[in-house]
Amino acid sequence: MSEYKLVATSAMGLESIVADEVKALGFETSTENGKIYFQGDETAIAKTNMWLRVADRVRIVVGEFKATTFDELFERTKAIAWEQYLPVDAAFPVAGKSVKSTLYSVPDCQAIVKKAIVERLKSAYKRIGFLDESGPLFKLEVSILKDKVTLTIDSSGAGLHKRGYRVGQGDAPLKETLAAALVKLTRWNPDRPFVDPFCGSGTIPIEAAMIGQNIAPGYNREFLSEQWPWIRKKTWDDVRMEAEDLANYDQPLSISGFDHDPRMIKVARTNAIEAGFLDIIHFEQRDVRELAVEGLNGVLVGNPPYGERLGEIEEAEEMAQVLGDVMKDYPSWSVYMLSSLENFETMYGKKATKKRKLFNGFIRTDLYQFWGQRQS
Repeated sequence: MSEYKLVATSAMGLESIVADEVKALGFETSTENGKIYFQGDETAIAKTNMWLRVADRVRIVVGEFKATTFDELFERTKAIAWEQYLPVDAAFPVAGKSVKSTLYSVPDCQAIVKKAIVERLKSAYKRIGFLDESGPLFKLEVSILKDKVTLTIDSSGAGLHKRGYRVGQGDAPLKETLAAALVKLTRWNPDRPFVDPFCGSGTIPIEAAMIGQNIAPGYNREFLSEQWPWIRKKTWDDVRMEAEDLANYDQPLSISGFDHDPRMIKVARTNAIEAGFLDIIHFEQRDVRELAVEGLNGVLVGNPPYGERLGEIEEAEEMAQVLGDVMKDYPSWSVYMLSSLENFETMYGKKATKKRKLFNGFIRTDLYQFWGQRQS
């Protein structure tokens, strides 16, 4: 089998979690901003798409070189053996971006890369005229950063946050990949109770259940590279069968999600049904002022409203204060709250054991971590 240079992309601040996931699958990694590089064959492509919970997508790095002129971009792109990746009838749109580079016109760069690949494929496949592009889809990207060109092919298709279970959502849904990251950062395990007091459409509790029962996040979806002729169907079948064998559907879990809005509880339950967790996750309409948790050494994880406008900021601050007061009665519980409030600790009434800067979309937030005092 051929080996490829692969890259799992991630949101800023989550690189170390994605790197740990890739390493857990048996690959050595190197990390740059938002990118985790590793080497692997077609099985690696299938396995990482199937199992990475926090990565955005998995790309194949086809070429890397410096270019400051359009001629250089054309010739060095054409020199790549694209016929090893693209069949003669491949459909291959080219996306692009350029940052701090001499070649700053993205549309021109896209057109030149496209033309170079067409010329390469026509020569390799001995074709005259146009390529019909009626076959499998290969999404290419030309990315230029400080004159370094990187050419990649997306193996995922829809982003890896698209698990397939979210049939409904609220106004500001948390990405499934970020929700999984929040769960992983708690070091939670199925022996401990888990509660989300601001569950919205249920993403955090559902991701916790998937982690708790070791269910592959990509098990119920398809990937773009499944249609590629050089990745065997047996490879995908084997990876899916392995995922089924590793799932622990009998693992008991204590996971609850609360929200003050009854409409969101209905949405959360619908999503849980789609994910296969309706009988496992307890969803209930409950305001944070009425929050009560059961058991020792539990984990409370939430993405409370941030309050982007003045009146809402005051409400968000009040929620933080109420939550801090409530959790004083549960000293063995660890609390992890994602918030953009800079005064969250003041309102909560306690200094966080640890803070971690994360981005929820384009919103800069902190994950405030208040570790409990373990009791037996």
